[in-house]
Amino acid sequence: MTDRSFGLFEPDALLPAQFYAAFRGGSGVRGEKRLMLAVLEDALDCFQKYAAAHDGHGQALFEEANAWIASGDRGWFFSYENICETLEINPEYLRRGLDSWRHGQANVVRHVVATAKNDSPRMRAAG
Repeated sequence: MTDRSFGLFEPDALLPAQFYAAFRGGSGVRGEKRLMLAVLEDALDCFQKYAAAHDGHGQALFEEANAWIASGDRGWFFSYENICETLEINPEYLRRGLDSWRHGQANVVRHVVATAKNDSPRMRAAG
């Protein structure tokens, strides 16, 4: 008997290249599915690239991607929900992963800012 429990406790994180490799170049991804994958990739790229944007254009791109991902609307062929369903991706799971990533990024930014403040010339002179 083989112990199969080891797979239950492995992290379920994937690198973007690993995620998209499952779709790229495969004979099962043609036509509309390729376009859907491109739309999803673009939204995920905008979400991650502009999550911490300070300029108006970057913030607008992030908000547009975030609103599209958060929407539960299925009335449009290229809605987030329909694309995920067609590509056999759990939309809620992907949302949770993006939310977790965003919170992790925010924590990193807060840590860097706090470290920079504590390492300012004034603080070094006082110490």
